[in-house]
Amino acid sequence: MYKRALVPLDGSPMAESIIPFLTEIAGPLDMSITLLRVLEPITTVATDFGEPVVVDDLRARTRDAEEYLAPLAAMLRARGIDVSWCVRRGRADAEILEAAREASADLIAMSTHGRSGVGRLLFGSVAEQVLRHADVPVFMMRATAPARPASARSSVMQTGAGGPKGMAAYLAPSWTAPRPPR
Repeated sequence: MYKRALVPLDGSPMAESIIPFLTEIAGPLDMSITLLRVLEPITTVATDFGEPVVVDDLRARTRDAEEYLAPLAAMLRARGIDVSWCVRRGRADAEILEAAREASADLIAMSTHGRSGVGRLLFGSVAEQVLRHADVPVFMMRATAPARPASARSSVMQTGAGGPKGMAAYLAPSWTAPRPPR
């Protein structure tokens, strides 16, 4: 069974919607969780009446990511879950896969927007890339719009390792993650 789960988070409530589910299963499975935040490069350009300058305050973004992950980890620890966290920089899908290898994760658990058609074409899908290229099973929970009552929502979950051949989809309830105090 699964003992080490990597949980990529982007700071959104949608990404955090996987946490309550993991909280329910981590204890009984004696599972440890690694929370991950990937900082993708920013190509913001500023100019001061001269040459353009690329602006990316990596220290501030790293500090913000750490301040975001620390309370989530504390909340999980308070529930008796073995948890660690890390911040990485690079392309999200590649960093998630590398972090899973480095942490010896045997499961990647993440939420997805569930985009299709033009939305997927325009924005791509980090979750899809992780699912296609992961060496370990990937558990995906499609987050739904928060405006609908929890009892009326459902999600599609997919698991797969190394591509579509290992995928299975089924319906399951979705949860809304509590926001940690700042």
